Formats: sequence, C-alpha cells, structure tokens
Amino acid sequence: MAEFKNLYHSASWRDMRSIFIALTIFLFLVITFPVYLVTALVRVFNKHACASFSQRFINSAFRLLMWEAGAKITLLGKENIPKDTPVLYVSNHRSYADTPLGYMTVGGLTGFIAKKEIKKFPILPLWMKNMTCLFLDRDDMRQGLKTILTAVDNVKEGYSVFIMPEGTRNHNEEMLPFKEGSFKIAEKSGCPIVPVAISNSDALYELHKPWVKKAKVVVHYGEPIPTTDLTRDDKKALAGRVQGIIADMLKEDKKLI
Repeated sequence: MAEFKNLYHSASWRDMRSIFIALTIFLFLVITFPVYLVTALVRVFNKHACASFSQRFINSAFRLLMWEAGAKITLLGKENIPKDTPVLYVSNHRSYADTPLGYMTVGGLTGFIAKKEIKKFPILPLWMKNMTCLFLDRDDMRQGLKTILTAVDNVKEGYSVFIMPEGTRNHNEEMLPFKEGSFKIAEKSGCPIVPVAISNSDALYELHKPWVKKAKVVVHYGEPIPTTDLTRDDKKALAGRVQGIIADMLKEDKKLI
C-alpha cells in the first residue's frame, strides 16, 4: 500500500510539473507580447539596448522554467569565457533545454543559431530576433551561407554567437559529425571559439516525453581556442579538434551526473 501511495504521489507531481511548464510557456508568450512591442520600437533606435533588455528578460523566464523542471545545474569553466571580446560558442546538442541552459550561463550578449522551423512558433521568434538569433535553413546552401555571413557581421558588432553544429538533437553516446560550415563564423571574424559540453539535459524531457522530470545537468565551458593565425590545415582540422575537446569534457563530466 505504501509503495502504491509513493507511486501515486510521484506520478501526480510529474504530471503537475509538466502542466506548470506548459502553462508558464503559454502565459509568457501571450502576456509578454505587449512588452515585445515596446522592445521592437527600441530596436529601431538602439539594437544593443534592445538585445540587452531582451536577453535579461528571457533569461528570467528560462530560470523559472528550469526551476519548474527540477534541473539541478552544475556550471564548470565559467572563467574560460572572455569578458572583453565576443566569441563563438560551439556545443553538443541533446535537448530543447540546451538553449535555456546556454542563455542562463553565457557571458555577454549572445545570439543562438537555430533551425528555421523555430520560426513557425508564435511570438518566440520575435524575441529571438531581438537577441540577434538567426535561423538556419539546412536544406538551402545559399541561404545557409547568408546566415553564416550575418553571424560574422554580428560578431564584428560585438555579439557572441552560440551554435550546435551537430545540426539536430542527438541522444546517443557519440556525437554526430560537426558541420564544418559552422566554424566559418570564427574563421572569418577572428573571434575565439569556446567549446561547450552539455551533459544529461535530455533527462529533463526527451528521454521520457511527454513528461518532464527533474535531473542533474552539467554545463561545461572549455578554454577558448584562438582562430586568428590558423593555417589552411588548421582550418580543415578545426571541426574535429573542437569536437574532440567537447567529447573529452563530456567524458570527464559523466562522474557528476
């Protein structure tokens, strides 16, 4: 009988956790739309001020969602993020939660590169545009190149870029091959690359959807990799080099899960 009661209460809280999160997302998208309209007006006159306010505002929602999800976050390597220059963050990709986790831990103004399908969501893409996020068409090489070149311009204007070059969420032990085009952002802008390893984020939702469960998550920032004096061979090996560093970080962080 006691075991049945424990199972009942566990399932009830699991259901409520998922409901709270869905309700929070819905209310945020609806109630904050008037706030977005104000920021859109600000953006016309001051892109930097709009991005700064929007990122802080969205971060407050992300922190609430991760708290509701029961995410216990361990942050490693925060000291590796340069404070005086924009960077290209390169991360593995396991979960929808990776973007909130990234925004909650990065330093400075940062725009994520997301798949174009995100533009179908209501209101969310508008906030993302405020934060200099970009949408990548993985099926159109010409549009993809334009997105990369826009990201280069954003870096030159002082905004960091966060990209997950596996191209899709991957729950396997081994990462998918990194798409080399992603690294053109650093090569053409000269900004450092900061490897990012995100561990166990899919335990919050994807591994048992549609329910959300609490989980331990590790976000680990590696040492920045300079890109200003790379040889041709260095550039060819860059994607594999960064992926190898992230793989080592993921292996190291397993003991913290």
